[in-house]
Amino acid sequence: MADLKKRLKGNAEGEFFVDSSCIDCSVCREIAPDIFGDGDETALVVRQPSDEDGIRRAFQALVSCPVSAIGTVSLKMRKDIQDSFPIPIEDNAFLIGYASRRSYGCLSYLIVREAGNVMVDSPRFAKPVVRRIKDLGGLRYIFLTHEDDVADSEIYAREFGAERIIHFEDSSSVPDAEVKIRGYDPVDLDRDLLIIPTPGHTKGHMVLLYREKFLFTGDHLAWSRSKKRLVAFKDYCWHSWEELKRSMVRLLDFRFEWVLPGHGYRAKIKRDEFERFVEDLLKE
Repeated sequence: MADLKKRLKGNAEGEFFVDSSCIDCSVCREIAPDIFGDGDETALVVRQPSDEDGIRRAFQALVSCPVSAIGTVSLKMRKDIQDSFPIPIEDNAFLIGYASRRSYGCLSYLIVREAGNVMVDSPRFAKPVVRRIKDLGGLRYIFLTHEDDVADSEIYAREFGAERIIHFEDSSSVPDAEVKIRGYDPVDLDRDLLIIPTPGHTKGHMVLLYREKFLFTGDHLAWSRSKKRLVAFKDYCWHSWEELKRSMVRLLDFRFEWVLPGHGYRAKIKRDEFERFVEDLLKE
């Protein structure tokens, strides 16, 4: 829980607050964008929740903060909060929550499917997450977009007997991964799952396309709420910006409706919009 003595001055007056330990990841703003907003290189509570739904989402953000920078003045955790994870996005795609400090608060996801559930990138290991994933059928695969966001994937793999998937070029972070993708051609993981290598952010970065609807983009691509378009992160490109741009063009060969990133914000976009966004991004 955050320290009330370290409460940032910009917080809206009221029960919930962000303290100075905030690392300015996007987790709380993704879960409750009407409550949490931008401060000076931190998040802030810009509006206190005004109803039960708002309180629930504020608590979901509190639980999911990787550095425990969100707190309350006196309000106690509601008993139903832990069972509200993973958070539904659409159909059988979910945001897991419980972000890890080890991955700088990356957003991780769960795909629930009859052929075996898939975790995309890893949250921190937490008993409520384990319990809920078991309720939903366990895990078959843990897809790791790149070396930065492996977090507690080893523990989850051991707990569920799941196979970890990572690109060979990023596998030093998971040397004993069960599946290592080689080369840069798309790989069919299953009939509804396509792995697309997208080198740039790291040499072995990959994205995952599910059912030609959900594209899990790791650190390759995200939505900017302030710019109202897709963005890539040149300041955080560890391998090659030129390769990242080529990887972006490559995505024009595939169809999807959702961009679900590890950092930044998710968005549901139309096909022609995506083409225009990529063109604008490359021009910029």
